[in-house]
Amino acid sequence: MSKEHLEQTLIGTLGIEFQELTKERVVCTMPVGPKTHQPLGLLHGGASVALAETAASIAAFLNVNPETHYTVGLEINANHIRGKRDGIVTAVATPLHIGRSTMVWNIDIVDEQQRQICISRCTMAVVEQKK
Repeated sequence: MSKEHLEQTLIGTLGIEFQELTKERVVCTMPVGPKTHQPLGLLHGGASVALAETAASIAAFLNVNPETHYTVGLEINANHIRGKRDGIVTAVATPLHIGRSTMVWNIDIVDEQQRQICISRCTMAVVEQKK
């Protein structure tokens, strides 16, 4: 996937940027502002969940052979710990389980002072491509 392609998706709409991309850890950031606010001016929980699933999805993709398999979100949950009105949040996805048919990723979302904003867990399905 090209950067231009990603800009045309929710990733681009929310301003998500990738900082670190390895099989064991994906780090991405998202600005907090009008595009990611709920009506009261706080970071929308759905934006946090979109950031978490983006981090988990990219991490899972890095752990499969893209010529034979792809990954899709199967389940996600999130606990919103602290509100945020502006600045940047950072998501760090690390594996809890990497299997042949599923993966489970832990995603911590923190602010600039490393305070917990959201804790999420995402289960990814590993799907074999049709031939």
